[in-house]
Amino acid sequence: MKLISISKKAIIRTLLVSLYLSILIPSLNAQKYNLLKEFKNISRPEKWWVIFHPFIAKKTLYLTKETLWSADSLKKTDILDGDISGGQVDAFKHSYWMALLTQNFKWRKARNLGKAHEKGNYITFKKGIKRGKENLPDKISSEMDLWNNRKGIEIGLDNKNSSRTQLQEIIIDSIKAGNMKIIKKDSSGKFMDKNNNIIPPDRLKGRWENNKCLVPSDYHGRLKKHEIR
Repeated sequence: MKLISISKKAIIRTLLVSLYLSILIPSLNAQKYNLLKEFKNISRPEKWWVIFHPFIAKKTLYLTKETLWSADSLKKTDILDGDISGGQVDAFKHSYWMALLTQNFKWRKARNLGKAHEKGNYITFKKGIKRGKENLPDKISSEMDLWNNRKGIEIGLDNKNSSRTQLQEIIIDSIKAGNMKIIKKDSSGKFMDKNNNIIPPDRLKGRWENNKCLVPSDYHGRLKKHEIR
């Protein structure tokens, strides 16, 4: 009879997942959150973050959903540039997410979740290439997100007792002041390199590293002023 060999790592992983589910599932409102579905949909690095932080995973999910809802609402206004893919609204989404988490938990936990999310984006890129998908994340997007994550953590630390509305206003002001990063585009939304040349789409497709570049988050405002002249 052949015995099946199970690694220690696999045993530990199984025990951690079981612990995670046993702690959280009974406490969740099933009508509001489908925890198993949410858990399956996140990347492997994010799953590991959740497993090692089971007692704050539920609130993290709530704050993440609130962030996405706030960014989507902001996108529909003219307060920022309306760009949720490399623009000011994208910067808001990441910085507000980290600021909220930092208000509620230790900042290192927020930072590590942000890093896990970006590692997940690289995995998504690799899988997407094999499946021929388009509109995949790239290196410059991750660099932008990590910068804005750090700024969000700083804002969260400096404004521990601020309300959600106050926190959003602080972040929006910071974006307009150019303290965040966005990806350089022209006024029609086409990506530009550091020399202000439009990057052809075929030079972006399927490439983790490309010629996109980061600029201060008030760049589009400067561009519009220049065009008006």
